[in-house]
Amino acid sequence: MEPIGEKAIRASFVNCSKGEALRLSVPWDLPDLPWADLDFLGWRDPGAPDRGYVVTEREGELVGVTLRTPRRIARSFTKTTACTMCTTGHPGSGVCLLAAPKAGASGRQGNTVGAYFCADLACSLYLRGKKHSGLLRYEESLTLEERITRTLTNVNQFVDQVLAA
Repeated sequence: MEPIGEKAIRASFVNCSKGEALRLSVPWDLPDLPWADLDFLGWRDPGAPDRGYVVTEREGELVGVTLRTPRRIARSFTKTTACTMCTTGHPGSGVCLLAAPKAGASGRQGNTVGAYFCADLACSLYLRGKKHSGLLRYEESLTLEERITRTLTNVNQFVDQVLAA
């Protein structure tokens, strides 16, 4: 992923108001992020732990999605769960359900879509072995490029659901 600035990030959000996009917390270390290792930009809001954000490039355009953790989700700290985006297995609470309001009128009516993501939204770094979940990664016959393609396909399908009327 090419480096992107705060203004472009804020302008990319499709499922929140412009005012909400201006108020959301953007990573303070944008210039220092490992952009060459990122397939999409994902981060959790340090001031509001129930919020997360994903920005991805689709057809030459940036698309940002706001995410929230649903309330009262009981998670077992002894089970292993896999991220539906990158298929990385995590122990305990390393994967969480994140829900995104749908874009447009549907989202204003309260409709959401959800998926299980790596809790820290660092799928790209787990794929490349730059970050470890604490579990041994199982051997796949797919190359790194094929795993990246699979992850981007999953993220794009999630974004498609957010954008669907």
